[in-house]
Amino acid sequence: MEYGLIGEKLGHSFSADIHSKIGHYDYRLRELPPEGVAPFLAEGNFRAVNVTIPYKTAVIPCLSYVSPEAEAIGAVNTVVNRDGKLYGYNTDFFGLRELILRVTESKPLAGKVLILGTGGTSRTAAAVVKAMGAKAITVSRTAKNGAVSYEEALAGHTDASFLINTTPAGMYPNTEGMAIDPAAYPHLMGVVDAVYNPLRTPFVRRAKTLGIPAEGGLYMLVAQAVAAYGYFFDTDPKTELIDRIYGDMITEKENVVLVGMPASGKSSVGKAVAEALGRPFYDSDEEIVKEAGMPIPDYFATYGEAAFRDLESRAIARLSAEVKGAVIATGGGAVLRAENVDRLKANGRLFWLDRSLDRLIPTADRPLSSDCEALRKRYEERYPVYRAVCDLRIDGNGRVDEVANAVLAAFC
Repeated sequence: MEYGLIGEKLGHSFSADIHSKIGHYDYRLRELPPEGVAPFLAEGNFRAVNVTIPYKTAVIPCLSYVSPEAEAIGAVNTVVNRDGKLYGYNTDFFGLRELILRVTESKPLAGKVLILGTGGTSRTAAAVVKAMGAKAITVSRTAKNGAVSYEEALAGHTDASFLINTTPAGMYPNTEGMAIDPAAYPHLMGVVDAVYNPLRTPFVRRAKTLGIPAEGGLYMLVAQAVAAYGYFFDTDPKTELIDRIYGDMITEKENVVLVGMPASGKSSVGKAVAEALGRPFYDSDEEIVKEAGMPIPDYFATYGEAAFRDLESRAIARLSAEVKGAVIATGGGAVLRAENVDRLKANGRLFWLDRSLDRLIPTADRPLSSDCEALRKRYEERYPVYRAVCDLRIDGNGRVDEVANAVLAAFC
């Protein structure tokens, strides 16, 4: 291959997608076992490659030159082949710095910064923070190599102004949990996470609910890729290029999630939106039926609402973690559980189809809205919930094509 990415497991990498948007060059993913890294580099059958975990340190002995920044960090993520000599650089430094500047809106990074994790990305974060004028404190579960423990971070460092997660906590496929809760730090000016899959980890979502500026690792990934492209072709990375590609990637990877009352047209509108975007369509109620092995009214009658809500939450958790770049229509009561909303926002943007009560039609196959009175009661209970959880409200009173076009205009 001419250009590409080497690593141990690359099944969920976004790198090829990003580089395809930067320029017209052949960029491929190459999974290598640990014993295959040195031979691959020695053969030199490439012009330049990016390097990801767990080989950012392992490649260094194979290189003719390592940039001062990469040497100081102890990690290389970009290798350029120049006339048979391999040159190593670290563009993660640039990517993480750009991510932090995005969150701080280019304000100076001062005070105490807690860096969660002790791996290669943690060392990069420490170098970035130092260069930006802040004091870095590394935090790990085991408190080895000079790091403080999570308990010590909570007991003695709640005056931190910024948190950076470099651990795999919240990363696909284990998308639950976070190393530290941002709520314990009342003076935060921002939070960033190096993890980009999901787009927004629990760590990032928690910070956002607290009103703290927060961002996942996709912007960092794009920025470091643009910087790597600069080394590939001896050109300077451009911020406008980073912003454009990041916007394209978010649009491509983010789910369109439709919420709203029963009979508000979520399935019909969702199918129209999916067709217009060329995306797969999922209906959480259909996923529930598949798992239950029976229609929803029968499941309700047999097991009750609580069991149904548990089943619904499992279906939403699965869709939210595994599906990207799709359109998802949810059941009318899906947003009643905060955990469902939180998970849907990991990779999705929530659009509320706000259809007037007088335009909603009760049907017998909806156990909690089978008649007009039941539908009215559900409407009054849920209306403030929809308004609170949605990212965007869409007027749902038009025809299917009109509402779908409104969703498309808001999303794109």
